[in-house]
Amino acid sequence: MNLKVISRNVGFALLVSALFMFLSILVSLKNGNDSALAAFLISFIITFITGAFPFIFVRKNEVITLKDGYMIIFLSWVLSFIFGMLPYLLWGGPFTVINAWFESVSGFTTTGSSILENIEALPDSLLFWRSSTHFIGGLGVVVFLLLIIPSSSPVKLRLANMELSALSKDSYMARANKTVYIFTYVYLGLALSAFLAYWIAGMSPFDAINHAFSVCATGGFSTKNLSIAAFNSPAINIITIFFMIAGSVHFGIIFMIFATRSLKPLKNKVLSFYLCTIAIVAVIVALSLKLEGVEKTWGDAFMSGAFQVSAYASTTGFAITDNSLWPLLPCVLLMYVGIQCGMAGSTTGGIKSDRMLYLFKAITRQRKRTVNPSSVTKIKVGGKFFSDEEVFPHILYITVFLVFIVLSMVLCLMFGADNHNAMSGTIASLANVGPALGEIGSAGNYNGEPSMVKFIYTLDMLLGRLEIYPVIAAISIMFHRNKKLVHKADD
Repeated sequence: MNLKVISRNVGFALLVSALFMFLSILVSLKNGNDSALAAFLISFIITFITGAFPFIFVRKNEVITLKDGYMIIFLSWVLSFIFGMLPYLLWGGPFTVINAWFESVSGFTTTGSSILENIEALPDSLLFWRSSTHFIGGLGVVVFLLLIIPSSSPVKLRLANMELSALSKDSYMARANKTVYIFTYVYLGLALSAFLAYWIAGMSPFDAINHAFSVCATGGFSTKNLSIAAFNSPAINIITIFFMIAGSVHFGIIFMIFATRSLKPLKNKVLSFYLCTIAIVAVIVALSLKLEGVEKTWGDAFMSGAFQVSAYASTTGFAITDNSLWPLLPCVLLMYVGIQCGMAGSTTGGIKSDRMLYLFKAITRQRKRTVNPSSVTKIKVGGKFFSDEEVFPHILYITVFLVFIVLSMVLCLMFGADNHNAMSGTIASLANVGPALGEIGSAGNYNGEPSMVKFIYTLDMLLGRLEIYPVIAAISIMFHRNKKLVHKADD
C-alpha cells in the first residue's frame, strides 16, 4: 500500500466534511449563536487541520494500485464517520460515544435510523449537520473526492471504476469519468427541485433544505419528531413520495430523459419491475390497513400504503404513520421491499431491484430446464441476453447479503437484542432503510438498544452502503499488511 497517496485522497474526504461543518457554523451564527456553536468550531478546526495535513507534508503521487483504491474508499468513509461524530459528542445531551457514532454512521450511509427521542430539542445547526451527512453520503464521500481530482488523473479513473459498481454503470452509456458528473448533476438537480417543491408546499426554507438533503439522498433524517407526518399536508406527502422514488431510480435514466428530451428511457425493464413492485405491494398494504381497521378511510389507507412502501423501497425511511400498529402482512411486505429496494445507480441501499430481477429470471429459466432438460434458454432482460457467468456474481451477492443478515441477527441476539428487533433492525440497517418495525419502527428510535447491538447495526450500515465486497477487501488488505509486519518483526 502507498500510504502517501492514500492519506492525500482521504484528506480530500475530510475537507468535504469540514466544509459542511463550516456551513453549520453559519447556521448557528444566523440563529444567534445557538448552543452547538462551540462544538462546531472545535470540530471544524480539528477536521480541517487533519484533512489539510497530507497536502502540506505529503508529496503528490498519481500512481494508485487496486489495494490503494480500496483503502481510500474504506478509510474515506470510516474517517468521515469518526470526525462526523465530533459535533454530536461535543454538544452532549443524549450523545454518548456510541450514540454519536450511531448517528454519524447512520447519517453518512443514508440509513436514517436515529437514537434521538426528541429531535426538535436539537439546535438548528446540529439539525443541519445531520441532514448534511445525508447529503454528503448520498452523493458519496468518494464522489466528492472525484469531483476535485482533475479529469486526466489516472487516480480518478481507477477510483471511479471502483466506487461505481458494474450494475450502476450499465445505463449511463458513458465513461467512468463522465458518469461521476452525470450522477452529480442529477443528484444536485433532485436536491434543488425538492427544496423548491417543499418550500412552495408550505415548509419553511430551513425545513425545506433539510428534507431536500434527506430525500434526494434517500436518507430519512427529519427536523421533526413525527417526520413528514408533522406537516399534516397531503401535498407534502405526495411531493415526498415522488422524490423518494426519483432518488431510487437509476440516475442515468433520469439524465437520459432530459438529455434526449424523450420518455423512451422509462421503458427500462428494471425500472418497470421496480415500479410494479411498489404499486402491487402498496395496494396490498392499503387493502390490509383498511380491512384490518387500522385506517378509517380508503384515502388514508392508500396514502399510508403508498407512502410507507415508497419510503422502505427507496430506503428513505420517512414516515406519516406508526407501523408498530400495523398487522403482520404489511410489515413483512415492508421488510421485503426494503431488502429489494430501488435500482442500481441511485442512492438506495439493499440488494437492488436489478439483482432481484436477475434472480427471478434465473429461477424461471431453471424451472423451464427442469421440465425440459434439453432446452437451451438464456436470461433476457431488456432485449439483452446474459450468460451464466454474467448473472452468477449477482446471485452470489444476494446469497452473501442474506448470510450477513443471519450473522448479524445471531450477534445481536447474543448481545441482548429483542428477537423481533434483532431481525428487523438487522435488515433495516444492512439495507440502509433506517426504521425497522415495532419499537424501532417508523415512529420509534434505536436509543433503547444495547450499546453493542447499536455498534453491530452500524457495521451493517457500512457493509450495506459499500455493497459488502469493498469492506471485505479493505479488511483483508489491512490484515495481510499487519501479518507481514509481524513476520518482519519476528525475523
